Amino acid sequence: MISSGYLQQGQQAIQRRKKQFRSLLSERRLPTSGWDDQSIEMFLQEVAAMDSNNFLDSVGVGEREARVASGLVARRHYGLAHGIGRSGDIAAEQPKAAGSSLLQKLTNVLTKDTLRLAGFGDLGEVSVIPVATGMAISLTVLALKAGRPSGAEYMLWPRVDQKTCLKSLVLAGVKVVPMPMKRIGDQLCTDIDSLGAKVSELGADKVLGIVTTTSCFAPRAADDVVAVAKLCAEHGIGHIINNAYGVQAQQLTRQITMAWRRGRVDAVIQSTDKNFMVPVGGAVICAGAKNDELVAKVNQSYPGRASMAPSLDLLITLLHWGATGWTKVLQEREELLPAMRIALSQFAKDHAYTSINDAFPAAALVTSPALQTSAEKALLNMSILPRDSIIWDHS
Repeated sequence: MISSGYLQQGQQAIQRRKKQFRSLLSERRLPTSGWDDQSIEMFLQEVAAMDSNNFLDSVGVGEREARVASGLVARRHYGLAHGIGRSGDIAAEQPKAAGSSLLQKLTNVLTKDTLRLAGFGDLGEVSVIPVATGMAISLTVLALKAGRPSGAEYMLWPRVDQKTCLKSLVLAGVKVVPMPMKRIGDQLCTDIDSLGAKVSELGADKVLGIVTTTSCFAPRAADDVVAVAKLCAEHGIGHIINNAYGVQAQQLTRQITMAWRRGRVDAVIQSTDKNFMVPVGGAVICAGAKNDELVAKVNQSYPGRASMAPSLDLLITLLHWGATGWTKVLQEREELLPAMRIALSQFAKDHAYTSINDAFPAAALVTSPALQTSAEKALLNMSILPRDSIIWDHS
């Protein structure tokens, strides 16, 4: 129908893209250079054709046949309508959705490579789940709770003046013990002595674990996750790190790596939207190679199947960036932080404010003498939480 020269040229273009696909599946890491949109769409369409709802002459009789009424919805999801996981494990393969299962596993391995490039070392299991950070913390605490003695009901939580983490712990049904911070200079830092004393007071067998936070608003400093990891290892209690937007700060990823090398870290949780510029709705749970069983337990505790939309968004974004693009984004963020600090300091100087920002890897602070604080202001609106779930330490 057309001349052989033109036909050969077109075939070569197609084969070049298919070679990209084969390399991705065999190497199981981010491509060096990002893919163009057409390559990404072609890859997704080919993989989606492996799901039973996209088979030629598919009838789709049954309960779980991924029927979609709107063509617009079907196109939005590239025909991937089965979701991910099965009733017993969100990471399990689906008999009718080989394509969806493949994409989910690919997302996990590429995300692991992405975390490695961001500064994490000795990585173990990595799982992308379709809930945001707060709910991911709840699921992780529940999985930790299931593996501990029934009497382990207290979760120690170095205080963060933010509702989500506290609500996620209360939802998990644990008794939360907010722990005071220790002021060092202009920072509020982890009080390791206070944490150790509280574990001894309650009894290690009664303490489920400690939830630390790395990405905080100044003047609240990132928790000393290394010291807490050592404390948890010493007492045999769990340790979950809320690293919501800390992937972009290499100072934090290195600290977390040091923590699971020197002590106990059961899981680290980070947000997909805060770190990877995708829509809200996903979280990445990971752990160090020597202690990553809890990540699999979170997968196994998820009830039923789940949406693959957050994983698909992340996969598309990672393929768009490639290793070079992702590294560039991280570098730009690191370079922008000192520039922002300089500008913020100048702004503070010009308006008689005080700038406190040199010590925080992912935050900055400007204070004004005109702003008043109130000692009576509560940490949060207690009416939204059951009062008997929170044990306040007034020491």
